[in-house]
Amino acid sequence: MARQPDDKAAAKFSSDDSALVRELALLLDETSLTEIEIERAGLRLRVARNISVAATMPVPAAHAAPAQVAAPAAAPAASGTDMSKHPGAVTSPMVGTAYWAPEPGAKPFVEVGAKVSVGQTLLIIEAMKTMNQIPSTRAGTVTQILVEDGQPVEFGEALVIIE
Repeated sequence: MARQPDDKAAAKFSSDDSALVRELALLLDETSLTEIEIERAGLRLRVARNISVAATMPVPAAHAAPAQVAAPAAAPAASGTDMSKHPGAVTSPMVGTAYWAPEPGAKPFVEVGAKVSVGQTLLIIEAMKTMNQIPSTRAGTVTQILVEDGQPVEFGEALVIIE
């Protein structure tokens, strides 16, 4: 965390600054980011964390996968193939956690083999405690679901293939 005040008055670390640091640290955890830097009113604040490559992301308890498997995800194509380049790929518009259903134990939005129309909700991505519906960008049949329920996803990552 780097702090570069513009004047002596800003050099004093206040409880508001502590709250901001805590809020940014929570944001790092929620979004799987490793670093955030902001500048506000002459105060520059950078919060970063180191993550080992072997670290795993915990699934939030509120959305733990149901005991029964609702819809098996089709196996992705050969490793090394970038599925986001597939013409029928629906990619993630944000970083967050993907969920197949609106709540734990509920029926998934879509399953492999389902016919979908443009604008139909395929899944949701939780980002910063907000549930964002991800709509179908084309009509067709869902041939692959490339993410597991509760899996962290990155911007641009292929989520579903529709043909």
